Amino acid sequence: MHRKKALIIELLLVGLVISVVLTNSPIAISAETADETKTLESVEIREYEGIDLSSITAFKENSIKGPQYIDAENYTLTVSGLVNNKLELTYDEIVNSYRRFEKVVTLQCVEGWSVTILWEGVLVKDLIKAAGVDPNAFMVIFYAYDGYSTSMPLQYLIDNDIIMAYKMNGVVLPPERGYPFQLVAESKWGYKWIKWITEIELSDNKEYLGYWESRGYSNYGGLEEPFFGPGPYYGIWLMQIAHAETIPEFPSWIILPLFVMATLAVIMYKKRLPKKRCTGSD
Repeated sequence: MHRKKALIIELLLVGLVISVVLTNSPIAISAETADETKTLESVEIREYEGIDLSSITAFKENSIKGPQYIDAENYTLTVSGLVNNKLELTYDEIVNSYRRFEKVVTLQCVEGWSVTILWEGVLVKDLIKAAGVDPNAFMVIFYAYDGYSTSMPLQYLIDNDIIMAYKMNGVVLPPERGYPFQLVAESKWGYKWIKWITEIELSDNKEYLGYWESRGYSNYGGLEEPFFGPGPYYGIWLMQIAHAETIPEFPSWIILPLFVMATLAVIMYKKRLPKKRCTGSD
């Protein structure tokens, strides 16, 4: 009888010890990890409201100097030029202080490939509005960390609610995709989608040519017209008509290519003409 009581007491003591250990263990673990912040890996969205999205890895690397790596803590976006107040904005100020917008837009590259992405960011017109727009401003010039630049009419950016994105498919832009910001220039060819934006300048210079535009690409850059050749003249002409501007003179750089093409056409035509055969009566 005494042995049974002793066995029962021993079992109760063992159970009490186990209970105390199990009860205190979570508390000890919580105390060790309560001050630790763990960052979980971002999950890329591949479908949005019934639309299949491209992967963020589907892009081809074609930047002029390769991917740029920018430290957000030392980053500053400048809004300058024809503004009432020049702005110097940090990454956190842009992301946390301005309205956030999402939109699915397809980027069409002149190389023949395209990607459809859910872009998230702020409106360019909100940044410009905060700086105050001079009435003489017509063009907006974007500059990148690697020296790249491009320009677009101010009215295009306002009318189309153009986004300066900091996320794609729900994840923060990776460096090769333009972190901290890429322009979502919808309805424009890919070379207008400038990455690694560091400055936005408002200007009255209607003839400004960016990196590829100065090499013959269309300054207008619209998908409805060729990206190379007569596009620059035609595109700017349309934009100036729309804003009651003076039609520019016929660009002199077109004359030489047209002359060469016409000369080649004449030569080819003459080669195809049937040759005359000599006869005794000639």
